[in-house]
Amino acid sequence: MAEKNRNKQEIYDNAAAQWWSDDLRWVRTLKNLVPARLKFFDRHIDWAGKTVLDLGCAGGFMAEAIAERGAQVTGIDPAKEAITAARSHAAQSGHDIRYDTGVGEALPYDEAKFDAVVCVDVLEHVSDLQKVLQEVARVLKPGGLFLYDTINRNVVARLATITVAEDILGLLPKGTHDPAMFIKPAELTDGLQDAGLTPGKMAGLGPTGLTRRMDFTFGVLPFKQVIYIGTARKPETTT
Repeated sequence: MAEKNRNKQEIYDNAAAQWWSDDLRWVRTLKNLVPARLKFFDRHIDWAGKTVLDLGCAGGFMAEAIAERGAQVTGIDPAKEAITAARSHAAQSGHDIRYDTGVGEALPYDEAKFDAVVCVDVLEHVSDLQKVLQEVARVLKPGGLFLYDTINRNVVARLATITVAEDILGLLPKGTHDPAMFIKPAELTDGLQDAGLTPGKMAGLGPTGLTRRMDFTFGVLPFKQVIYIGTARKPETTT
């Protein structure tokens, strides 16, 4: 059952003005996750020339990184101020990225529009996971790829993400996550299959070092007890 004062999504709008400033430690943590996520995703896709949707793009860290790899990127997020910050930074950086405001449960795009959908730090926040997965499958082209990460639901993950990351270290604002909304890999696998997607390999994601500012750096790990990352593919033909 969901907990009160958890899953606070207003944090993304509240931080929008400082998203690209490196002033906020928790936002720097999200930025520091991008290289590790791409290290895994790059194994599964050649981004150049692909149409890609960044679902839950916030202020645009992942969207810009994918655009720099040659993809044609669209970003969508319910946080209006974060989208404004993303648009502003893309314009300053010379990136041609389309940004929209909206939710994963009702994507405002035609069927079979994208070669890939990226969805990081999102699935554990959505109100209807299965609806989001169905929408992802709908907007993917046949043969298209879904690339995601999310948080496992168990005692270790709760300790790491809530007690340590939020309450002790302040790596995330308190109330960012609701542990009841975390997703076990088997549950996500079932959900992907129910949406008509074919699950691929999963791996773990987690801290591997520290920067000079004592922020964590991240890497792909063999264990999936806390954060796990993976792919799923839309079949070339549907029966």
